Amino acid sequence: MTKLIYKFLASLNKLLLPSFTKQKLDLSKAKKWQLAIIGWRYFITKNAID
Repeated sequence: MTKLIYKFLASLNKLLLPSFTKQKLDLSKAKKWQLAIIGWRYFITKNAID
């Protein structure tokens, strides 16, 4: 059940949130809100895969 929720959230992340890898964002120059989005996307993706 929870894995299904994480997969749904991962698909929403892909649609709604920006992809910073496509924009070639340097992590050392990223702003706090960009780092928060990266962390959120990583957390959801990690749990959707496991």
